Amino acid sequence: MTATLIWIAVGLFAIGLYLSWTAGRLDRLHARIDAARAALDAQLLRRASVAQELATSGVLDPAASIVLYEAAHAARQAEEEQREVAESELSQALRAVFGEVDQVEAVREAPGGEAAAEELAQAVRRVPMARRFHNDSVRAARALRRHRAVRWFRLAGHAPFPLAFEMDDEPPTALADRAAA
Repeated sequence: MTATLIWIAVGLFAIGLYLSWTAGRLDRLHARIDAARAALDAQLLRRASVAQELATSGVLDPAASIVLYEAAHAARQAEEEQREVAESELSQALRAVFGEVDQVEAVREAPGGEAAAEELAQAVRRVPMARRFHNDSVRAARALRRHRAVRWFRLAGHAPFPLAFEMDDEPPTALADRAAA
């Protein structure tokens, strides 16, 4: 009788330890998602700011400036529900404006254009990386939240189900080549 109670106590302790470890892991994943989302937001804001600054600098032709400015402004002002669409439209505008190497060269030749082109190339390159880190964190948290023990014991608490950030982040060819150089 005593041995049975000891084994039951050891089993309950092991289950409690596992649940505690799993809850801590889930909490760390949610914290990682929050940090990755903040980094993604910072990179998206940086990309939109650089694009908007470049659009108002006068180095682009008027039509390209308007397209780029409007897309960057919409991306910066977008509500959370429309953010993915607005950021995708900014990516499309960047590809339309900087699809040709000639346009990037024209920007580089303008006063201060070398630094602006380099800053835009870095911003365009960092957005997909930040989005990938965020979405990888979301994928890991979702996988853990699908486990039976997490659902049965409600280890996620009241944390919202993590959502991936899906957008078109394909960089313009001319800027992608510039970023790799």
